[in-house]
Amino acid sequence: MSTLRIRPFHAVHPTTSDATRVASVPYDVINREEAKAIGQANEDSFIHVVRSEIDLPNECSPYDNSVYSKAKENYNRLREVGALVKDKEPSLYLYRQCMGDHHQVGLVACCHVDDYNNNIIRKHEKTRQVKEDDRTNHVLGINANSGPVFLTYRGTDEIDAIIDEEMNKRPLFHFVADDDVMHTGWRVENQDALLKACKAINLAYVADGHHRSASAARAAVQLQEKNPKHEGDEEYNWFLTVLFPSNQLHVLPYNRVVFDLNGNTPENLLAKLSEIGTIERTDADAPNSSGSCCLYLGKESGWFKFDFKDIDTSDPIASLDVDLLQQRILTPLLGIGDPRSDTRIDFVGGIRGTKELEKRVDEGNAAVAFSMYHTTIEQLLDVADANLIMPPKSTWFEPKLRSGLFVHDLS
Repeated sequence: MSTLRIRPFHAVHPTTSDATRVASVPYDVINREEAKAIGQANEDSFIHVVRSEIDLPNECSPYDNSVYSKAKENYNRLREVGALVKDKEPSLYLYRQCMGDHHQVGLVACCHVDDYNNNIIRKHEKTRQVKEDDRTNHVLGINANSGPVFLTYRGTDEIDAIIDEEMNKRPLFHFVADDDVMHTGWRVENQDALLKACKAINLAYVADGHHRSASAARAAVQLQEKNPKHEGDEEYNWFLTVLFPSNQLHVLPYNRVVFDLNGNTPENLLAKLSEIGTIERTDADAPNSSGSCCLYLGKESGWFKFDFKDIDTSDPIASLDVDLLQQRILTPLLGIGDPRSDTRIDFVGGIRGTKELEKRVDEGNAAVAFSMYHTTIEQLLDVADANLIMPPKSTWFEPKLRSGLFVHDLS
């Protein structure tokens, strides 16, 4: 059986004192205005690299070639002023995040694009062409992976033991971000032992970062075509990842709101729901197990708990709560077609909580809200192992990986 290839790399990273100032949120969790506000407040924020359009006129498209040239310019500037430095020796690194009582520790390393292409690194989501094009152009523009791909794997006691020992040593950086998440990094000293233990990893899975991984693979192809002496081990064949054991991950639900009831009254909708499952009033605003959801129709009605019937647990897709909701309620009762393109539905990450659902309905911005039970890690792995694609907006991972803490140059 093939094993996942993991390689140390010459990381570009902030100096210890600069980490809190340089690290930024990922490119895809904020809009242009929010990114611009961050950039205006901090000239050394890595947001100037991952969202470089903030340093160009507002009318400039975020996909214009000038955006990628500006990203390169901003990246070079951070290197020139010493906010980012490049390690002389290739290394492995550890990246720990603490959010409240939750802790997760990932191995920062490079993985090979062929392992992605050959499904040793497995996927569970479709990608959008425009976003793939954007991140591919960004990788080629700065000649680097600016943000890591969030991978998971089935952990082993041996790997965990080595990582635990390494975390007793002096950290490379340590800070608490403005969202109260603690970030700590280490350079691995017992590198040979960790690489040997990692040979037990046969498969990895993209948890978050499908566009970044697809773009890394596409960029590698373009760079291969420009190199007549290509052999397959050049730096551009490797891309930046953080590998977390699956039993450490924290998955939140991805909730839904629908803007109208598709001609139904609240009473009609509840009656129709009672015909296809079990519905009852509840004081809870979220389900406590898979196979059910909670829905909110406003202050007067309050919350209801709905239990799905006749779930085919042998089908890794049809047994997902988000697919049950789509196939049995959203499409037949509320007329929601393709959730990727239907403008009558919106998705609310679980980090915002159920109060955000109540707010949207109570303020008239939605007619009904659905609070979901989170998709489990095992469900995600089962879908990927079956080479299937999850419905859109099935998982919300927290905490998010900060950008700028580790960068991988392609040459």
